[in-house]
Amino acid sequence: MNQNTLLGILIPFAGTTLGSAMVFFMKKEMNLRLQKFLLGFAAGVMMAASVWSLLIPSIDMASEREAAAWIPAASGFLLGMGFLLLLDTLTPHLHFTEEKPEGMPAHLKKTTMLVLAVTLHNIPEGMAVGVTFAGVLSENTMMTLAGAFALSIGIAVQNFPEGAIISMPLKSQGLSKVRAFAYGSLSGIVEPAAALITILLTGLVLPLLPYLLSFAAGAMIYVVVEELIPEAQTGEHSNISTIGVAAGFALMMILDVALG
Repeated sequence: MNQNTLLGILIPFAGTTLGSAMVFFMKKEMNLRLQKFLLGFAAGVMMAASVWSLLIPSIDMASEREAAAWIPAASGFLLGMGFLLLLDTLTPHLHFTEEKPEGMPAHLKKTTMLVLAVTLHNIPEGMAVGVTFAGVLSENTMMTLAGAFALSIGIAVQNFPEGAIISMPLKSQGLSKVRAFAYGSLSGIVEPAAALITILLTGLVLPLLPYLLSFAAGAMIYVVVEELIPEAQTGEHSNISTIGVAAGFALMMILDVALG
């Protein structure tokens, strides 16, 4: 693995860590309007990344190899959705806007389940970054280093508010600022781990690349539909989250088209 790839898979983790560090600078809980905007922004980034950085490249690659170019995109997408559905069903976790935990019953602390909820979000993002850099490393695909970095930077941008959104509630649960920062930051460590596993898997079986691209897209869209959009639209100020979706989608689209 070269330095560019290592840097690329660490950028999203840096975004989460910087966002978690906001716990040291914000005295009170995050403003509700800002929170709604950031949730929508994250959803917009993930939707645009799923289309431009993952699904379209999957279809383009498959069109060079087989007649039915939609097969890897459709099957990988559905498998990614199913994979996150399975994780969501089995893993005990708690969303900061809810009181009742989801997943398998478990006697875990509330703070632990809050961190697990964000960790679930980060798995598909790590896979998405990993599979794009795997495409660059293969050297015989249409994916470029600039495009891979565009996706990595886009996810890091939306990870910044995610880090703040997880660390601030942890502080309000009674944790010290240092521990809230540590938990928030560690929730993002799964991203480089998932990215590395995806790169290794793709390196072993290169023909799987179109399927892995669409798989990561399906996993990310699951998070958007199941978690981010419902949380952003609950209660007041839902129009703010809609503006956030537009801003995030446009930014990620511009990054991918301009740099890809």
